[in-house]
Amino acid sequence: MNTTFENKEEISAFIVANRKNFQEKLLSEALNVGSKINDILEKGNIDLLKNAEKMVLYVAEGHEKELVEFAKVEGVAWAEHSLTLSFKLEWVQAIRRTLWHFLYKYDKMQRSEINLERFYDLEKRINDNLDHFLNNFFISYSDYKDQQLLSQRKLVEHLSVPIIPVSSSIAVLPLIGKIDSYRIQTIEEKILMNIAELKIQTLIIDMSGVADMEIDVIVQLQRILGGINMMGCEAVLSGLRVDLVRNIIQSGVNFKQDALTKGTLQQTLKEYLVLEPGK
Repeated sequence: MNTTFENKEEISAFIVANRKNFQEKLLSEALNVGSKINDILEKGNIDLLKNAEKMVLYVAEGHEKELVEFAKVEGVAWAEHSLTLSFKLEWVQAIRRTLWHFLYKYDKMQRSEINLERFYDLEKRINDNLDHFLNNFFISYSDYKDQQLLSQRKLVEHLSVPIIPVSSSIAVLPLIGKIDSYRIQTIEEKILMNIAELKIQTLIIDMSGVADMEIDVIVQLQRILGGINMMGCEAVLSGLRVDLVRNIIQSGVNFKQDALTKGTLQQTLKEYLVLEPGK
């Protein structure tokens, strides 16, 4: 690496003036990441070398607010493109070592006298700022990933509540799998929204694919059935299995006031499609 440095009075100006040396030193400190620079630029449009200089200047100049905002933006960018966190950690630690190398070169060229109190104050400020950057980066990265997972879960839950129109006024909702407190909220939202949008007059909820429900979910289902009636729609439950019926009885919940119960979905559809006006 070229060891010739251009002298400047300010550390930030010193780093900018010796940008080539800075980049070469940084790449030598982060060999694994250095080999991926072009891949990361192509995949996420993230210029690691340019961003490293920006971060170092924020740290050197004590721009804590800008450093935090930059860390948040970086966190979202890395999370959005699913870039490896281990690369980011290695890169920041390489930036830390490179910055201290430049501080040493800067003091040497300025012929600064060694002052232990000044040195330890500087060490604390710089390392605290770099750690502050990392903390905000990881929080931002994690928050983005959590929101992404929540959005995906909501999408999956909505897809798992398929309300299927079988005529102009009748629709079927086949429920399959475990119904927990989270999913029952999605079911409520989907049912009430679709009754209004599709103008459903009869909603057949087929429970043959549901083996078990907790008591609090059974109570919430009763409330949903009441809401269906309040919207002027008739609720019909079909395919109730023995274990589920036993749980409903033990819970003390009674669906008779809010819904009709039928045997199988096939029998229910046959009955209601025959009874529908115009059929």
